[in-house]
Amino acid sequence: MSDDPLEELHTDEWEAEMESVLEETEYDTELGLEMAKDAQRLVAGDLSEAEFYERYHGAVVEEFGVDDRPVGTEEGVVEAMRGHDGPGLLQRLADAETADDVDRRELLKKFGAGAAFLGLGAAATKEASEEAAAATPTGSEDDDGTQWGMVIDLNKCDGCLACVTACQQENNTSTGANWMYVFTYEEPNQETQNFLVRPCQHCTNAPCEKVCPTTARHTRSKDGLVLTDYDVCIGCRYCQVACPYGVNYFQWGEPDTPGSELDENHVYDERDRRVDSRPPKGVMGKCTMCPSRQDGKMGEEQVGTTACEQACAMDAIHFGDMNDPDDDPQQHLERVRNEQPNDLDTYPNRPTNTVSTFRLLEEFGTDPNVVYVGNEPSEEAEQVEGPVTYEDIGEVDRRKEVLDDGTFGGVRS
Repeated sequence: MSDDPLEELHTDEWEAEMESVLEETEYDTELGLEMAKDAQRLVAGDLSEAEFYERYHGAVVEEFGVDDRPVGTEEGVVEAMRGHDGPGLLQRLADAETADDVDRRELLKKFGAGAAFLGLGAAATKEASEEAAAATPTGSEDDDGTQWGMVIDLNKCDGCLACVTACQQENNTSTGANWMYVFTYEEPNQETQNFLVRPCQHCTNAPCEKVCPTTARHTRSKDGLVLTDYDVCIGCRYCQVACPYGVNYFQWGEPDTPGSELDENHVYDERDRRVDSRPPKGVMGKCTMCPSRQDGKMGEEQVGTTACEQACAMDAIHFGDMNDPDDDPQQHLERVRNEQPNDLDTYPNRPTNTVSTFRLLEEFGTDPNVVYVGNEPSEEAEQVEGPVTYEDIGEVDRRKEVLDDGTFGGVRS
């Protein structure tokens, strides 16, 4: 077994599956695949922000006509502006000294926050400064310290799929687009069924965001939710390939629920950006952790809740502020640790008053904001039919087809 988790992910089967995803779009398949690999290397710490940005800047502009990918740190901004494999913004601005203001403003807009931060070239003019500032990624806003996430207690889950149904009903997703997914699996030499509940992990270091050329996929600064701006997404599916969790669903045709039937309070967040409920045709969708609820647009009593959590009769899902020790996720972890049996005959290898927890594919460096209570699936885990099937709830289990090709790192079939 390789010591490099990315090497284990980037198998021939993975590449073939990801290529088939990208070939269904009008955009460059090879570029998307290489960016996805390097985005995963970036979050794993094997590549710097500036190297990644500069490596693909020219190709992204050529393919999409714009490169709005954020550079995450001021140090990364400076390095990207100087350039690595070619001329950076500083040199390009120098070369453009004779160009008219429009050309220079367009150049600055393509570098977004970096140009505004450095105050370079045409950014010294009021108009260009405003345009550069408008391109600044949302993540540069002040952070109030909140990080929405979940603790999911797998020891309590019974595989009923109530969370899947609630998510579908709340978000009006089309058949087969299961933003909340429950894997049922067995371990070798065990007869018991195990469950893994998989929403989007809302990673602090999200590779899907790194590859998006338009900033449609972005992290909301006030609470860390990783969202898709439906009005900005161009459907390149690069985010789908970069994500190691398999949580993205592309809306191929017209949605099952027309826009006229959607509750506007559950579509727009407090920034008036269309990021919640199901996506329109040609746009990527995934679990949102209900931002319109968190913004109070569904009523103040819904702040700090999600539809999946409310539907879980087993009390397995605990949503809240992962940074607040008094909020539900951390309180549940504390309760579980205090309730852990001290019987060393039953738990011979487990220290007193501890509980097994894990974050899914944490070794990839994504910093996921979902913590699981229970045992992590082994590499030998095999997906099996659950006590309730997706057909039983009127859904289609399209993820099972993908898992049969072994493309999800957490549970292999």
